[in-house]
Amino acid sequence: MTTSAVLHAEWIKIRSVRASWGSLLAVLGVTLAITLLAFPLIGEAEADNADYDTLLGAFYAMNFAQIAAISFGATAFSSEFAHNALRVSLAAVPRRGLFYAAKTAVIGAAALVLGLVTSFATFLTGQLFMGEYAIGLGHPGALSACVGGGIYLALMALLASGLTALLRSGVAVLSILIPFVLIVGFVIGDMSAGVAEFLPDRAGQVVLHSEHTGTLGPWTGLGVTALWAAASLLAGWWAVRRRDA
Repeated sequence: MTTSAVLHAEWIKIRSVRASWGSLLAVLGVTLAITLLAFPLIGEAEADNADYDTLLGAFYAMNFAQIAAISFGATAFSSEFAHNALRVSLAAVPRRGLFYAAKTAVIGAAALVLGLVTSFATFLTGQLFMGEYAIGLGHPGALSACVGGGIYLALMALLASGLTALLRSGVAVLSILIPFVLIVGFVIGDMSAGVAEFLPDRAGQVVLHSEHTGTLGPWTGLGVTALWAAASLLAGWWAVRRRDA
């Protein structure tokens, strides 16, 4: 099969598997739902606080979007380990490198496109309810934050995808990553701020802040998250290449 045919086949898989397609759409749906629930109620009240970061606050719902992105990355690859699907995939595409590269490329591209839409949508929608505290894309760092937010979501999806290829279980990956981004980063942050800066979620979210007081800047932070994702994908490739289907 040609590379374009393999890419097209992998895209069809994502669209046809309800769990992966649903989790991809949930990245946008959950984020907008949280934005529409939270901002009309507490948006202006929070912005009135002296230490409030207006830019970071605009991306409050991204805390939930990253969970949906992780779920998409995990479910998109875990479908290969159900009902001997991986054996069928490798029978159709015997070149494991091509199969793995095509699958991760489609997962990353889909997550990036929807991540960018989600990032811009949550920013612009939230500002509709901010009254005098509303900011636009011309606000310092706003455009970079919107673009960086989309990239961050794609990287988290790829991180989950690589781990799923390694562990052969989407449930196991979700059980590890979701508590990790919700709890572990904050616990380590309380113990050692220097270490916490380099965790994949904390590093990637630097781009959403107005001020950067730590070691990492917005793009170097995303670079650290990209290194985590790359390490995960390499580990996943090792597992796919060495293990029996």
